Amino acid sequence: MTQPSPAPNALLDKLSAVLPQGYRFNIYHLSTPPNPTAALFSAPPDERPDKTYCEGHFLAVSIAVPSGRGLTATKRSSPGAHDDSSNQKGDGREVLVLGLEMSVYTTAHSTILFVSKADSTGYLPLLGLPPGHASPVRALCSAFAAHLVEHRRRCGVQLVVNLFARAQSQYLFPGSADHGSKHIQSDYGLVRWWCRVLDPLLGAPENSRLWADVKGYIVVPGLESHETRALLPRGSETSSRWVLGHPMERVSHYAREYDWVPLRCLIPRYPDDPKSRFRDELDAEAAQWKQDMGTWKSVTSLAQFWDMMAFRQECSSGRLTGFIWLVFDPVEEAGAAGHVAVGDASTPSPSTPPRRRHMPSATTPQSSPLKEQTAGGPPFPVLPSKRIVQASPKRTRRPKKKPTGRIAPRKPHVKTEQRNYLLDRPSTTAYYHWPHEGRGEKIVRESDYKRIVELLLHLDFGTLEKAEGSTRRWVSEVGAGARWGRQVTGQQPSAQASAAALSAPAGTGSGSGSGSGSGSGSEVVSWGAVGVTNLSGLVRKKPKPDASAEGEGSPQGDVVCAALVRTKPESS
Repeated sequence: MTQPSPAPNALLDKLSAVLPQGYRFNIYHLSTPPNPTAALFSAPPDERPDKTYCEGHFLAVSIAVPSGRGLTATKRSSPGAHDDSSNQKGDGREVLVLGLEMSVYTTAHSTILFVSKADSTGYLPLLGLPPGHASPVRALCSAFAAHLVEHRRRCGVQLVVNLFARAQSQYLFPGSADHGSKHIQSDYGLVRWWCRVLDPLLGAPENSRLWADVKGYIVVPGLESHETRALLPRGSETSSRWVLGHPMERVSHYAREYDWVPLRCLIPRYPDDPKSRFRDELDAEAAQWKQDMGTWKSVTSLAQFWDMMAFRQECSSGRLTGFIWLVFDPVEEAGAAGHVAVGDASTPSPSTPPRRRHMPSATTPQSSPLKEQTAGGPPFPVLPSKRIVQASPKRTRRPKKKPTGRIAPRKPHVKTEQRNYLLDRPSTTAYYHWPHEGRGEKIVRESDYKRIVELLLHLDFGTLEKAEGSTRRWVSEVGAGARWGRQVTGQQPSAQASAAALSAPAGTGSGSGSGSGSGSGSEVVSWGAVGVTNLSGLVRKKPKPDASAEGEGSPQGDVVCAALVRTKPESS
């Protein structure tokens, strides 16, 4: 069912660089080989659709359940005190904390990374991160997307990252919203969160030498431009790279090759995507002759399409939804620096061949021997003659030899190992690039991949005990009973630890030392509210005025000058 990838540590190194220092995580990465699939973009009339391949990637992250730790409100230790604590000494139990699914669609013209699903279980606070430390979920999603972008780059081929943000209590882990410890993003907060996940990809240092241009696009149906701009990251160097709008004309290669193409050729068909379902509705309501021409009845422009999206599908449910794109335009030079797919520099990417048409021959057919013989004679009607068919000589079959003699028994062939042929395919073609560094630890068939992801939807993560059992079952099912997965130790230092080191020599006098939780002035109110911590011990307060001086000055503020008081004259 599965095949281990010979690969490597490129993803593990990238994830360990963004995980908190000293904490251990278990990484499970599944993928499928590139498989032929239906084209994302509809072809113009009388044209063949693009030959398209799709590969699935699923990343699951788990942590060890500390022994003796329950789901109660705890006071966390100060920064740097977790190295010898018991939160890293589990008893072999683990629980999933994050699941991320992405699909990679490749053609001869483009590579599209579509974020299908992302969800967390809410058990990450069991790790016992120091106060003020940001949740590593956003950094994990950003690092995984950057890993796929890095290892799916092809010379002269455009790359697009696309997703649809829709707030929901749970996507991959049933029951995770019931235990009350999961931080569920609002619709507004989820769109902002995804913008911050993808923002580091726009400002990567290697973009200037690997890509000609990198832009981010966002569309929130029903919001004005100034309201949409408030969702983008503020104060970052990449703020100028965000565009309020859609890149449909830039993503589809038909818009670059033709003077005019139907609108339906510019809108991709993703699974479980609202704009794809709206496109199917427009196709169904159009007349047959309009369907042949690729035009619609009620929508005549992309601007009108997005205006109507605010009243269709999930966009009309009363909650904000967002469409986000990152477009990486390739460098046109043949000798571009950076990683280039093997064979792409020497072999140009061929376009999809057009449909072949049978055209009648315009040349005069050669005359037959009968016409040559009667060319100069008198005209007479030519009667149809019977076609002379030469009988082919009969083939004589050799008689089979009857086996005689002693029968030699054959030894049975014992199957000592399980082998599949998932890896027996080229890693680079004109339509996809499948490097070893970009593959998962487990490479499975497409049918097995769907079954593995579907298995998560039938498990229960409502309580810690159920989540442990569900994690154990899922890991065992994927590995077919064998142990798999990689353990990673984080290397990202905590920002809170550096802040505590800077405030220690200042002598604020707020506590005894960094070894006790009360001295640092930080306490977790509830372990389910991730990031809601009290950092009053790190804030320098304004000194209070002297009590004696305050007492002397207080009576003077209550005395009113007698000349300003007008008394009512007494009546005689």
